[in-house]
Amino acid sequence: LACSHHHCAFPVSRNGLCVRNTATAQPLYLSGHHYSISALSFGNKINPLLVCSASNERVIVWNLDECTQKVQEGFTPRGIVIGTLLGMVLHIRFSPDDQQVAVCAGNQIYMLSAKNEVVLAELDGHLAPVTAAEFCTWEKSMLISVSEDRTFKARKLCLSLYLCNFFNLKVWDYSTSQLMYQSGIITAFPLLSLLIDEENKQIITGCAEGQLWIFSLISDHNYRCVAHIDLKKEQEKFCNKVWKSGKEIGEGQNNSKPCKTDNMRPEGTVETSLPILLIEHCDFFVCFHNEENIYSSQNTSYFWIGTSTGLLIINLANFELEALLSYRDYSDLSIQIARSCALTRKVANGKVLCLIASMFEDMIAVLEVNLAALVRTQHSDLLPCGNEKSLSVIASSYIFPFRSNHCFRVIGHLCKLNYFPTGVKKTVKDKPLVFHNKIKSSGYTAAPRMAMFSPNTNLKKKEVSKWKTSCKCKNKEYPLESYPPIKYEKEISVTCKPTPIFCVQYSGDGELLACGQADKTVLIFNSSLTDVHNVFSGHDGAVNSVGWSHDKKWLVSASEDRTLRVWSVCNKEPALILGKEKFHKTARFAQFYFIDTFILLCCGAEFHLLSFHLDTTKDDLKRYKQKSVCKLVQKFPMTSAMEITSLSAVNEFYSYIVLTAGSNRALEVFDLNAGCSTAVIQEAHVRSVHQICQNKGSSYSTQQPEAYNLFLTTAAGDGIKLWDLRTLR
Repeated sequence: LACSHHHCAFPVSRNGLCVRNTATAQPLYLSGHHYSISALSFGNKINPLLVCSASNERVIVWNLDECTQKVQEGFTPRGIVIGTLLGMVLHIRFSPDDQQVAVCAGNQIYMLSAKNEVVLAELDGHLAPVTAAEFCTWEKSMLISVSEDRTFKARKLCLSLYLCNFFNLKVWDYSTSQLMYQSGIITAFPLLSLLIDEENKQIITGCAEGQLWIFSLISDHNYRCVAHIDLKKEQEKFCNKVWKSGKEIGEGQNNSKPCKTDNMRPEGTVETSLPILLIEHCDFFVCFHNEENIYSSQNTSYFWIGTSTGLLIINLANFELEALLSYRDYSDLSIQIARSCALTRKVANGKVLCLIASMFEDMIAVLEVNLAALVRTQHSDLLPCGNEKSLSVIASSYIFPFRSNHCFRVIGHLCKLNYFPTGVKKTVKDKPLVFHNKIKSSGYTAAPRMAMFSPNTNLKKKEVSKWKTSCKCKNKEYPLESYPPIKYEKEISVTCKPTPIFCVQYSGDGELLACGQADKTVLIFNSSLTDVHNVFSGHDGAVNSVGWSHDKKWLVSASEDRTLRVWSVCNKEPALILGKEKFHKTARFAQFYFIDTFILLCCGAEFHLLSFHLDTTKDDLKRYKQKSVCKLVQKFPMTSAMEITSLSAVNEFYSYIVLTAGSNRALEVFDLNAGCSTAVIQEAHVRSVHQICQNKGSSYSTQQPEAYNLFLTTAAGDGIKLWDLRTLR
C-alpha cells in the first residue's frame, strides 16, 4: 500500500495497479506486471507525481500526469521499466530528487535509475530479506536499511559516480567493496519499519514485537541508541491514564468499546504480538494552530506508529503516547487486524488519509482520521471542539463500481468496502487463528545472540524508593565511618569431618549464604548461620564455584567433574545439568549474567556465554527427562593464557563488561556487546590473579549503574591492587 498527498495506491487483479485521487474519487487503473505486485511507493515531488510498482519480474515507474492524459485520450498508459528479474521485492523508495529508486529484493538493495533500465549499484551485506530503506535528506549520499536479520545498515552513495557506501549499522565503500561500519543484532525479532527524523537527525526503527529503537545520526555520536520504547507497555499505560480521566478509547462513536489492557484481558483470550508496520511523520500542531492550551512545546516531534491493531501517535520529547486509535473500537470498520498500512504525511483539512489491508481477509479499507478530534477525546486538558468524529470511512458506498454488490475480486486479493448491507452476513471473522491456551515457543526463531540487548535502566522514582525501603528493612548498611571488622562473631562446622570449602557467596539481599565444598555438596545457610536452608548433592567432584541469580530463586554451581548444574532453592533436584560432553576441561567458575539472561562459565583458557531456559515441571511418563535447555551463544578465549584463574561480571544491572584473569598473570577486559576483547593488561601481578572483585552496586540506584563499574580490585600472591577501568591503571 502507498499514500501521498491526495492519492492512494494499491494492487488490484493480482498484477494490476489502482491509483485513486481522494479529491476527485477518480480511480486510475495501470497494467504492466505479469506477476503479483509486492511493493509500491510514491515519489517525493508533486509535479510530476511518480509512483513505482514492483513485482518479481519487473520494476515500473509511472508518471501519473502522463498516464491520466493517456487515459483521457483513449490510449493505454505505459510506465518505464527500470528493473527486471530482481526477485521478491519487499520495499522500494525514491531518492529525495526522484532520480533514483532503492529496490529491496531479497538480501540485496539495488540502486536503479528512475528514467531508464540501469542498475547503478548493488548493495549486499544483510543476511536476511531487507524490509525497508530510507534516504537521508540532509546528507544526500547516505541510505539506511533494516532487515529481518535484525540489524540496520547505513551506506554512503556517491551519486555522481553511482557508487555506494552502506552501513548496517554497516557502512560500505562501494568503490572498494569495503565494509566501513556494522552494527550488532538489535533485537530477537525482525525489523519491519524505518523512518528518518530530519529535524533531530535520528532514525527510528520498529520490530515485529512492538519494540521501537531510536538511533542518532549525528556524526560524532557513532550511531548510538538514543531510546528504546516498548509500545505494549506504553499503550497499557496510556489506556490506564485515559480511564482515570473518565474517557474511553474510541469515544465519539456510539458503538465504541473501551480498550482493555493485558491485566484486564478476559479469560480465554490471547495476547498477540504488536508488529510495527509503519512509522510516519505526524503534523500534530497543524490541527491545533488556533488553540492556546497546547501542553507540549512547538519544537516537539510527533510520529504515527501503524501496528496490526491500530494507529498510535508518539511524542519524541517524552517517548509517551499522545493518542491511540484501535481498529476494534469502530464497528463500521470491519478490519480488526491489519497486515499492512499506509498514511499521508501531510494533514489536509485537519484529516489524515489512511489505507489498511486486512490480515485474514481479502479486504482493503480507506480511512480519514480527524487528528484534532482523536486527540481531544483522549486528553482531558484539550477541550472538545464541536461534535467531530475521530475516525470516518471515506465513502458511504463502494469505492469503485463493481459487478458484485458487495466486493470486487482479484486473483489472490479481494477488496471489500467497510459497510455490509442489511441482510448480508459476514462469513469470515477477522480474528487470528490461534489456540486459546498459552503455547510455549519452540525457539526456532531465536538465533545465537552475537550482541546483547539494549538494557532498560529507565526506572521510575517510585520503584526506586520502594526497592530501597524494602532493602533497608531487611539489611543494615555498613556504616562508612566505622572501622572494618577485625573479629568474627560466629564459627560453625559444616561437616562432621574436616572438609575444605572452596567457595562462598551471599545472595543479593544478604539473606542466604551458599557454600561449595570439596565433598561434592552445596550447602545453603541463612544469614545468621543458625540453620541449614538446603543441601544440594549430585556433583561427582569438588564444587569450585557457586553463584546466585538476581531474583534469589536459582543457584548455579560448577565442579571438578566438568559439569554445570542449576538448582532451585525450593527443590533438591537440579533444574538443569550440562554434562561432561559439553566441556573439555574442568569448570572453574560459573555465574548468572545480564540480570539472569545468560550464564558465564570458565573452562580452560576460555569462557562460555550460555543462554538458557529453566523448566522444573515433570512428566509422569518421562520424569527423568530434563525439560530445561541451555545453548552456547559464543566462546571467548583469553589472549595467550593456559587457563582462566578468575572471572568477574555484573549481574545486578545490565553491563557488557566481563573481566578475566589468566595463568599468564594478565588481566583482560571483554566487551560482550562488541563480542571481542577490548583491553589486555600484561603482568597485572607478579603471580597469577586468583580473585577479581567489583563494586557491583544496584540496578535501582539513583545514580547511573555504570558509575559502579569503574573500579575493581584484584588479589594475587603478591598482594591486592585497585584498578580504574577508565585508564586501566
